[in-house]
Formats: sequence, C-alpha cells, structure tokens
Amino acid sequence: MTTLIRGGTVITAEQTFRADVLCDDGKIAELGEDLETPTGAEIIDAGGQYVMPGGIDPHTHMQLPFMGTVASEDFYTGTAAAMAGGTTSIIDFVIPDPQQNIMDAYQAWRGWAEKSAADYGFHVAITWWDESVDKDMGTLVREEGVNSFKHFMAYKGAIMADDEILYNSFTRSLALGAMPTVHAENGELVFQLQKKLIAEGITGPEGHPLSRPPAAEGEAANRALRMAEVIGVPLYIVHVSTSDALEEIKRARSNGQRVYGEVLAGHLMIDDSVYRHPDWQTAAAHVMSPPFRAPEHQAALWKGLQGGHLHTTATDHCCFCADQKSMGKDNFAQIPNGTAGVEDRLSVLWTHGVGTGRLTVNEFVAATSANAARIFNIYPQKGSVRVGADADLVVWDPEASKTISVKTHHQNVDYNIFEGMEVKGLASHTLSRGVLTFKDGDLRAVKGAGQYVKRPAFSAAFDALARQAAMKKPVPVKRP
Repeated sequence: MTTLIRGGTVITAEQTFRADVLCDDGKIAELGEDLETPTGAEIIDAGGQYVMPGGIDPHTHMQLPFMGTVASEDFYTGTAAAMAGGTTSIIDFVIPDPQQNIMDAYQAWRGWAEKSAADYGFHVAITWWDESVDKDMGTLVREEGVNSFKHFMAYKGAIMADDEILYNSFTRSLALGAMPTVHAENGELVFQLQKKLIAEGITGPEGHPLSRPPAAEGEAANRALRMAEVIGVPLYIVHVSTSDALEEIKRARSNGQRVYGEVLAGHLMIDDSVYRHPDWQTAAAHVMSPPFRAPEHQAALWKGLQGGHLHTTATDHCCFCADQKSMGKDNFAQIPNGTAGVEDRLSVLWTHGVGTGRLTVNEFVAATSANAARIFNIYPQKGSVRVGADADLVVWDPEASKTISVKTHHQNVDYNIFEGMEVKGLASHTLSRGVLTFKDGDLRAVKGAGQYVKRPAFSAAFDALARQAAMKKPVPVKRP
C-alpha cells in the first residue's frame, strides 16, 4: 500500500521542517517537498498540520489477570483506542505468577496479543528466582527480542520482588545486555499501612493514598538505584509519581548513574482529591498504584520532564470497570488497581505541555515517542520520521479540540479519568506501518494487524558498563 502525506510540517525529536512523506510497503520511502504522487497512492492532505512519529506507550497492561479479575481492555480494543489518539505502538508486560515458568507465561501473553491492531513488545516481570528463571531470561533476550525486565517492589504476598530477586535479576540483566525496570514502592510498608488503616476503620478509597505515602516510593527508588549502582547496571523507573522518587533519580544522574524515569499523563494532571470524592464509585475508579498525589508533586514532575530527569510518558493503561472496582467495596486494598488513558495521552500532553509552553513540539515528540524508542533500542525503526523507518505516523491538527468523555472514547471501560477535560490538539490521521487506521474520527483498526517487535540487547553499551563494574571488583588480599 502506498500513501502520500502532502503539505505537512514534519516534527521529530530533533528537527522541524516542511516535507511530504511517502509511505510504501510499511516503510517511509521518501521525504521531501513537492514529491511526485505515485499511481494509485492514497493522498492525505496535511496542510496546516504536523506529521510526527506515532506515539509509543511503554507501559500498558492489556488483558491483565490481576487481583482476582481480568482487565476489561484486551489487546485489540486497547490498541485500537490507542490509534484513535495517535499512539501506534505499545510495550506491555508479561507478569508470571510466583513459581510459574517464565516462558509459559510469555507464550500465554504472546497468544493474547495476536489480536493486537498495533505493533507491540513486552517487558517481562521477574516475580521469583531459581536457575530456570536465570536460563529463561537468556532465552528471552537472545531468541525472543526482550531487552527489559520488570520488578514489582510492591504487592507483598503476590508478585513482589524482594532484594534477593532484585540482586539476582539485575546482575543477570547486566550480563545479558537487558534493562531492569522497577515499580518503586516499599511493599512491606504498604502492606503494614493497609492493615493499620483498615483496623482503624478506614476502608474506602481515601485509604489508598494513605497506605502508599510518597516516602514509600522514595525509599524504594533509592534502594533500587543503590543496588543498580553497586551492580553497575542501568535502571528504568516506571510511573514516577512523587518529588521524593524524582529527587533520587536526579541524585543518581548527577553522580553519573545511567537511570531513566517515566511519568504518567495521569500523574501530571490529576491530584489526590479524587480519592475523597463523595461518590464511592468515582473515587474507586481512580485507584491505581502509585496513587495520584498532592498538587506539589505534579508541579515537580512537570519540572522533571522539562529538565530532562524524566524521559518518557506513559499511561499504565489497565482498565477495570465499575463492577470490578466494587470488589473492594468494603476494603480499599481489594479494589483492582488500574486506570485508563492510552487514547488520551497525546492530546492531554499536547494541551498541557505544548499548549502551556512547558514543552516544545520537539520535546513533545521525544517524551511521547522517540525517547522510549531509544531507551528500549528500537530507534530509528520506531520513534522517527526518516527514510527506512516504519511508517508509524500521526498527522496532528493543532487547532482541533474536543471534550474528553467516556461517552465518546474508544476505550473499553466505563469511566475516563480525564472526564470533562477540554483538549486542543488531536490526531486527524493515524498510520500503522503505512496503513491508515484512523481518519477524522473514523477508526479503521484491524484486529490482528499488529506485529510483535523484537528489541535487541544493548550489547555495546552494556559491555562497557560490565567492564566498568569488573574494574570495581576488589582484589583478594593474600595473607601468609
């Protein structure tokens, strides 16, 4: 299929320039002004609009079995909704149960994802440890194109990784050229606070943020960073929600540590007052971990994104409908954790980032696409507008506007955390590998059209880091 995007202004993380974009056979075939129209090509008029790399959401949970239920969004509905908002790729998570064979879990998720409408990859969570996990990590990196491993420092009694697991997995990741990532919350502290609050009669959603204070995130971020420092491995911290964790990232980076921070669109825009809403269902709809925070944390996160200490934006898209949230009616600790956002991330960040002057258009592309592609080693195949790259593109109308609403979104969930927000700047067209999947409100996503994207190991960079780590090894003292 051949498509010509004519008359737009191309925006990448590095440049802004006028050019037509010719897409052929899933790739960007040509860039330039006044390109000749091939016979039979579909023409998209991008006059007055921007042409950008399709968004990459590096943190989603489609069809996730969690807390006794399964997320309402599957890989088709979720990726279709993503493309309605200009996102063309996701990196989801394989989360094995403790003692479950890692490869069995991976194959199960690969099967579920076959219905995906957009391209996808996987982080794989390490939830337990023995020699089989060590071996399977090698198989995933070398044969399956997985180059990142997730570690939940929360959810005691379920999927929490203790320090022993972190040490073993971080060390193995360094040897393989893979990136460890962490959900940074002190799981023991959260568990004890949950018990304390419930014993005191605080059972509603207002107890959720009280049981997960900012200090619990800051401590876990510091612990993971210090462990990564000793081992000599880079680290990616997901959904940074507090100034506490951000300060730990800044400290580590200023000391030369290679660390990357991710921030959610929701954490930038929504504060913890939602948990005190008089309607239980509305409050419960916002239960996710880490929780939404007080406004001063939002201000710090924006500055972290502007200052380059936070590198990617994501959604942690994990949908549970009202009936599922009601499982925790009498105990906030049993409310399934998760909210939506994969459809709205780009428009929310454009409106409140670019529209307010917090971000330039190039910084917007970096934060929504290019940085994720670079960090997870799929750049410039993804996250760029250049000849030979995948034709994953969004034509962006900076003047278009709408009111976000559950009544009009494409996400398979019965609420929207951005309900009623006015946004200016929307996708008018989305292309996945050169195929038009969204056009002026018409969603054309095709079930199963998405492709699995292998992400190579970071061999060269990690070899250097491994050598540095080896140089730090103490020399045994020989004694008579």
